[in-house]
Amino acid sequence: MSDEKLISPLNRYKMLKKSFLILLLLTVCGPLLLAQEKYDFSRFADETNEFIKQPSKWQGNDYLKIGVIAAGTILAMQADSQIRDGVLKDTRYSNSFALDGGRIWGEWYSAPLLAGAFMLDGVVSKNTGANKIGFELVQASIYSFAVTEVLKTSIGRARPYLNDGAFSYKPFDLSDDYGSLPSGHVTNAFAVSTVLSKNIKSGFWKIAVYAPAVFTVASRVYEDKHWASDCFLAAAVGYFCGAWVVDNYDKKESVLKISSIYPLIVSIEF
Repeated sequence: MSDEKLISPLNRYKMLKKSFLILLLLTVCGPLLLAQEKYDFSRFADETNEFIKQPSKWQGNDYLKIGVIAAGTILAMQADSQIRDGVLKDTRYSNSFALDGGRIWGEWYSAPLLAGAFMLDGVVSKNTGANKIGFELVQASIYSFAVTEVLKTSIGRARPYLNDGAFSYKPFDLSDDYGSLPSGHVTNAFAVSTVLSKNIKSGFWKIAVYAPAVFTVASRVYEDKHWASDCFLAAAVGYFCGAWVVDNYDKKESVLKISSIYPLIVSIEF
C-alpha cells in the first residue's frame, strides 16, 4: 500500500510534461517575446494576476454561465455510460487521420508550436498581429492548463477504462487514473481554436477552426480516455480561457489606438 502511495504521484507525468512546456515557452519563445515592445513577461505577469482575481469580479451573468455549464456537465454525466458503450462497439477508426489529428491538436505541444510560428513570423515580417496571436496562444494554453489541473485534482474522477463506472471519484488522488474530469486535451484544443477564431475575420473560418477541437473530443471518447461529460466541461474551460485572453488584449489594443496620436505615449502604453 505504501509503495502505491509513493508511485502514484509519479503517474501524473502530464503535470511534469506541462511544467516542462512552461519552461520551454520561456526559454525557446522567450527571445521572441522579449523582442516585442507590447508583449513581454511583465505584461504576462500582470495579466496572470488579473486572471487569478477574476472570480472576485464575477457578477450575476458570470454565475449564470457557470451554472449552465455545471448543469450541462451533470446532465451529460447521466448519458456517459450509454455513450461509451455505443462508441466502443466499433473501434475500427482508432488510428484514422481525423482522430489522430484531433488528438495532436489537443496535445501539450500544439500551442507552443503554433505560438512559435506566429511569433517568428511577427519578428521576421514585423507583423504585430502575428505577435499578438502568438502571445495569446501561450497565455490561453497556460491558463487553461492551470484551471484544468486544479479541477482534475480536486474532483478526482475515474477514467472510463478503469471500468469503475461513471460516478467513481477519488478527490486529490494524484494518479492519472483519477484525472478524468475535465479533459486536458480538449481544454487545450478549445483554448487554441478559440484564440485563432477570435483573431479571424472570415465568418466561415471562425467556425471551421473549431473542427480540429471537435475531433479532439471524438478522439478522447473513442480511445476510452474520457467520458463525454469530461469533454463538455473541458470545451467550456478552454473556450472561456481563450476568449478571456483575446478579449483582454482587444480591450487594451483599443486603448492603444485611442492614444496613438501621441507617439511618446504609445511606447509605454503596455
